[in-house]
Amino acid sequence: MNILSRYIIKEFIRILFFCLVLFVALYVIIDFVQKVDNFIEAGVSQEVMASYFYYKLPYIVWQILPPATLISVVILFSLMIKKREIQAMMACGINIYKVFRLVFVVAVFLSVGLFLFSEVVVRPASAKSNHIWMTEVEKRDPGKYYYGRGHIWYKGENRIYWIWSFDQKRSMMIQPTFYFFDDAFRLLKRVSGQRAVWQNGAWRVEEGAVQALGKDGEYHVEPFDYRIMDLPETPETFVRPVRHPEEMSYWQLKRYAQKVRQEGYDNTRYLVDMHIKTAYPWILLIMAMIGIPVALLLKRVQTPLAVCAAVGICFLYMLIFGFSRSLGLSGALPPFFSAWLANLVFFLFGLYLMMRVER
Repeated sequence: MNILSRYIIKEFIRILFFCLVLFVALYVIIDFVQKVDNFIEAGVSQEVMASYFYYKLPYIVWQILPPATLISVVILFSLMIKKREIQAMMACGINIYKVFRLVFVVAVFLSVGLFLFSEVVVRPASAKSNHIWMTEVEKRDPGKYYYGRGHIWYKGENRIYWIWSFDQKRSMMIQPTFYFFDDAFRLLKRVSGQRAVWQNGAWRVEEGAVQALGKDGEYHVEPFDYRIMDLPETPETFVRPVRHPEEMSYWQLKRYAQKVRQEGYDNTRYLVDMHIKTAYPWILLIMAMIGIPVALLLKRVQTPLAVCAAVGICFLYMLIFGFSRSLGLSGALPPFFSAWLANLVFFLFGLYLMMRVER
């Protein structure tokens, strides 16, 4: 590595560290101002507040690092232009794209590092911060909130349940339907009711009917006022703690999405966030790709204006990123495409800007 490469890397890391510390501090201050009323109402101690932000800090760094990278690149090259270092390199016959490649290599290492940071550090720290917020501030029991409220499909052994909604407080299914099959997946019996209440270790199905396969091969319907059904599923089966995506690694999130789907719940949210875990770190590389031409194309303006342009690009990225994620959650886009759409758009935008830069 020559002197020029070491100089650029050193200056870039120095500016990136400064921007990261500044933005994280602003994030924490704003977050504290927004949540201080919740802390006061909950009567939590200063130690609890400090612990909450301490464990949330890795997640904040994970969110802030990409925009900090873009702004750092813009500041670095704006200062190099101001000091006429870029002009000196070009006068010496140094191709500006060599500098591009150097920054890209650093950005690739940062992207990989950000993914590993999310898997190793952010995951356990976020679990602790979310637990503190839920138990100390919101005063909720961590085992008593769930990801399924209505339109529940649940698959058991040789049986499938469909539940219009589940009332957790009363341990009651609203308008449940139970399907029972043989090993050949032939429907043997269908039980439906207006409600099913958990009583004395069994489900009491009320105001329903049984449609059973008779010996003659025909289905016969028998209404009932109530019927006791001894099933292995308990109310806890339909009450599952919600795990936030940042609390899980990529592989844990993948297995969790499969589990949610198998238990009859919609796992679209978890599939989208699973792909975001791999897509988001690479925005570091794309931001670096955009930052260099932005600084070079705006060489006639002051550094603060170039930084403002970078902030505008970050805002536009988050806008597209949030919009595409919403489309993925609604099912309008496939989970993989919704997670990578913003990256694709800004990658093409970065290529366009780079082609306009003079070598």
